[in-house]
Amino acid sequence: MKVHYLEIVSVDVESVISAYEDTYKVKFGEAEELLGGAQTCILSDGSIVGVRGPLRDTETPTVRPYWLVDDIEQAVQSAQSNGAEIALPPLEIPGKGKFAIYILGSIEHGLWQI
Repeated sequence: MKVHYLEIVSVDVESVISAYEDTYKVKFGEAEELLGGAQTCILSDGSIVGVRGPLRDTETPTVRPYWLVDDIEQAVQSAQSNGAEIALPPLEIPGKGKFAIYILGSIEHGLWQI
């Protein structure tokens, strides 16, 4: 298992980014519209951390790991057969791959295929 993208949704994006940059000596880039306006940082293992604000009034702060998978359709089907609710079926982000979100155990999980 490998986390490809760790999405952090916060109402105080700048404070979260500032704390991470200061604590971990990393640098976040400009907002990426294709990732909901998240500012991202690539870690030494190639995984990505993105911090963004809520995209809608009903979105609450969360930390959502997107697990790297070889076959997102199969992974979504497997999650669903294990009781997950599919919150967002696989969608493609041009140049970044496909992602999906499911809810299991009251926790949002993500899948990512590159």
